[in-house]
Amino acid sequence: MNRLAVLADDELSSIHDATLRILSEVGIVLTHPEAREILKAAGASTHGDRVLLPSDLVEREVARCPHRVLVRGRDGRTVTIGDGNLHWHNLGGARDIYDFRTGQRRAANVQDLCNSSRLLDAMDSITTVTPLFTPCDVPGELMSVAMYRHCLPHTTKPVQGPGVQTAIEVRSIARMAAVIGPPEETLTIATSPVSPLHFPDDVAEAMIETARLGIPFGPLPCPIAGATAPMSLAGALAQQNAEVLASIVMTQLVRPSLPTIYYGRLSLVEPRTGVSMWGGAVMGLVSAATVQIGHRYGVPVNVYGLCTNSHVMDLQSGYERTINAVVPALAGADELSGIGEIESGVISSLAQIVTDNEIAAGVSRLRRGISVNDDSLGVDVIATVMEGSRNFMGHRHTVRHLRSGELLLPHLAYWRTWEEWEQAGREGMIERAQAEAERLLAEPKVPPLREDQERELEEIMRQTREELL
Repeated sequence: MNRLAVLADDELSSIHDATLRILSEVGIVLTHPEAREILKAAGASTHGDRVLLPSDLVEREVARCPHRVLVRGRDGRTVTIGDGNLHWHNLGGARDIYDFRTGQRRAANVQDLCNSSRLLDAMDSITTVTPLFTPCDVPGELMSVAMYRHCLPHTTKPVQGPGVQTAIEVRSIARMAAVIGPPEETLTIATSPVSPLHFPDDVAEAMIETARLGIPFGPLPCPIAGATAPMSLAGALAQQNAEVLASIVMTQLVRPSLPTIYYGRLSLVEPRTGVSMWGGAVMGLVSAATVQIGHRYGVPVNVYGLCTNSHVMDLQSGYERTINAVVPALAGADELSGIGEIESGVISSLAQIVTDNEIAAGVSRLRRGISVNDDSLGVDVIATVMEGSRNFMGHRHTVRHLRSGELLLPHLAYWRTWEEWEQAGREGMIERAQAEAERLLAEPKVPPLREDQERELEEIMRQTREELL
């Protein structure tokens, strides 16, 4: 299937050229002594608190990135991001949980984090898991480490670490990952520079530590067009690209050929309110553009997918999250985020996870397109049927193509008659999703960690608590 292109080749080149000008003429704000020395030794120059990166340095180091990133779960399954398939993972770091039964939200806790990890493990469309909630019963200083600690035992899928901001968090999470396997195989780490173009000392140190440990890395800038980036989409994309490429240069200088995922998290300001806008069709547009920009450098790209500004599971949420996932998916995204997302990432819910699993299956089916070959064209089958029953239902060709996934049959969407729907209790998709979430959580399916592994995680948590608190 041909990929959707929202940017022409000359427009991609213009954004790349603008990015190089930003890095070489404007530079990045960076005061961390070691990071500055690493960049200066490679040819960068300094101007006050800024570091200017020459274009040849940027292009040379970005070219070192591998085209694929592998991450393995504790059951041995490996996901290859950049293998041509569309992978999915959930929103990370939601503050609140929405309870469909009561229609209310509340602050999420550790048990919610554990339950969501178990539910994500059961979703067949989701390939990797990210800790979903920031639990309110954990001290803020320990948040990232605790999120990983309480997610890891509740899924056998590959776990991509939460966003980290300090080298201490990097080391602690890497030690936890080592409980199930080599951290460079069982973990990815994302770190966020502060838009516009600011790399605080702790962020720079976290990036350097990630690279030293050889852990697959994802620069995760979150610029907001109109607030922390230009309002023009082209300008915002160029700035986001500059923040990503500067992060890549720093980590590649520490560990050449470090596996790297190009994370795009550009959003927009809602000019009437000042809130971050995740709904509307423009999010899908900039995500698709980000995919094209990242692929220009040959690296796998992860962007927002299922995202909305809606506060609940409603029609607004359904159309916003679907359109924002379809566009980057058709543009060739390697991985889409957002499973379970509500209200610009502030809220999640168990029912939304289950619903998004079905939406993701539909988007992935769109991405596969239509297979056209002698067998699928079916001329001989048509001729045979026309000589006989003139009905294709019982033909082996029909059965074979049903089994191959030619059609996508839903589990939650209801496709029967009005009368059957009334007899079934007039339940909608959200009610069915909530019931399915409760059913899955009532059936423990994730094998627990061994006792010695749990003890080791607790000891790492204790040591991290002493170090940070």
